[in-house]
Amino acid sequence: MRAWAAVVVLAVASCGGDDGPNRLTPIDASTTPDAPELYPVVLELEASVNRSLDVLFVIDDSAGMTDKQNNLAASFPSFIEVLNSGPGGLPDLHLGVATTDMGVRASDGTFGSTVGACDGNGKAGNLTTSGASVTGAFVSDVAQTDGSRARNYAGTLEAVFSQMAKVGASGCGFEQPLAAMKAALDNHPANAGFLRPDATLAVVFVADEDDCSASASTLFTTDSAPLGPLGSFRCTQFGVTCTVGGNTADEMAVEGTKAACRSSTTSTVIDRIEPYAEFLRELKPDPKRIIVASLAGPASPLTVELVTPTGGGSVQPALMPSCRYTGATGQEQTSPAVRLDEFARLFQSRGRSLSICKQDLAAELASIASLLSSAAGSPCIATPLFDMHPTIPGTQPDCIVEDVVGSATTEIRACGASLTPPCWHLVEEPTCSAGEHLALRIERSAAPAPSTVTRLRCRLP
Repeated sequence: MRAWAAVVVLAVASCGGDDGPNRLTPIDASTTPDAPELYPVVLELEASVNRSLDVLFVIDDSAGMTDKQNNLAASFPSFIEVLNSGPGGLPDLHLGVATTDMGVRASDGTFGSTVGACDGNGKAGNLTTSGASVTGAFVSDVAQTDGSRARNYAGTLEAVFSQMAKVGASGCGFEQPLAAMKAALDNHPANAGFLRPDATLAVVFVADEDDCSASASTLFTTDSAPLGPLGSFRCTQFGVTCTVGGNTADEMAVEGTKAACRSSTTSTVIDRIEPYAEFLRELKPDPKRIIVASLAGPASPLTVELVTPTGGGSVQPALMPSCRYTGATGQEQTSPAVRLDEFARLFQSRGRSLSICKQDLAAELASIASLLSSAAGSPCIATPLFDMHPTIPGTQPDCIVEDVVGSATTEIRACGASLTPPCWHLVEEPTCSAGEHLALRIERSAAPAPSTVTRLRCRLP
């Protein structure tokens, strides 16, 4: 099915006449094309659409995650609402859940000694339904040629995922979401059938601490001079470097706030993140077929304090929360997820890095779903847009629309009153259930090349 049938009007008219601007007020052109932070991508539409979508949630199951899992489950209807809003409704969906618990196994194949809840292979990337009414290890909800849908679960998708998301909070406190993702997708026999060769693959990390995928099992050894006290601070000390205040592991352990932080490329105990990105790219050589989102703690501020351990002893470095919020039963907190944030950003317009530090995650899940929905051909805009003239009825957006074919980018101008093609405008679309019920419409005199990706970039509030 061609997504443009629902998105594009093939106007029979000559190109000419209205040369209206793409933006409603002048913007310094020197800051616009190369400023994705000012005009981030909010929608991408492919001329040729594949509606198969495999979504893997990798959920932190360590202590402190109960409230966050409950928030995820309660806000999930907004995720499904956005997926349902596009042409054809819900994509052909596979939905799986794995946890971050990889025990004390390192990527070099060795194992450390048991540390608290960390033992052996942990959950080993196995997909889990946590007792939900699903036949098999993952949800399958696929359209049939007669218009019906083949489902392997009972009840609503929202209710089923609500159960699946509650993976518990007794897992390993050395969270390894990147390693768990790879284990789940790398020809895992227990997960057979989840990953389809032709489907778009989306990976969503949900965690309140950063990635600690181990490259060597020495990470899990007891207190030692090279590694310091046994604890999750090692994940930051040896997995992150900061230009300001943390160029080395020793500097990372010094009290104070760090800045300009990124994943370490020289650690002897924590994996580099780039090989995990390459793993996904090998699974899906077409970059349009990969979507990565991180729903975790804000990457900054990153502050180290010296604290006295519970029960006494020598002071030791500890990572302070990057944010706090009031949860259902009291104060909750999250740690800076520098590595997960950077990993999501490696996928550029197909990546999202969002904060888990709030009770209502509806907007964050809608934002992630909008990426998935656009991959399935939906023109709906789930992200709230900056309104340049709030006193005028309707949204007056500040957006750029581009056709991208390979490395070539062609900007499309905004439509004037005559809708002279090629041009773009936003229209109210009742089937778009999220946000302000807006959809991108492109007026064209001819269909775009099959390899075209149309990108909407907008200022956000």
